[in-house]
Amino acid sequence: MRTDLPGHQHEWLDDDAGPVVRPYTLTGGRVRPDADGFDLVAYVLARPDPNLAAFPELHPEHRLLVELAGRGTPLVELAAGLDLAIGVVRVLLGDLLSRGLVSVHQPPRATYLPDNDILKAVVDGLRAL
Repeated sequence: MRTDLPGHQHEWLDDDAGPVVRPYTLTGGRVRPDADGFDLVAYVLARPDPNLAAFPELHPEHRLLVELAGRGTPLVELAAGLDLAIGVVRVLLGDLLSRGLVSVHQPPRATYLPDNDILKAVVDGLRAL
């Protein structure tokens, strides 16, 4: 709880956790991105020289996402860099994708899954080590 504020102490402020309502306000209450879901290891790449001034409605977190994605960065690293939940970053990325400021490169889907017997043999072999 913050003790440096004069007067009434607010229950929704916490020095360690930060404001409780912040992620909700960042996403405008949305819990899903406008685009299809993004894989955790999907690479996000910002357009070269994006014109962020054309989008004054973007939050500072949107702008930081574009900056962090300038060199191609996995979704999980973006979330860690912003210290935000994955779900919040997915919604923000959906906003950026719909404006053409980033591109998202999903990992290839696994077309072949190994047989359960093979997986069991691998686990048995690892346990034998």
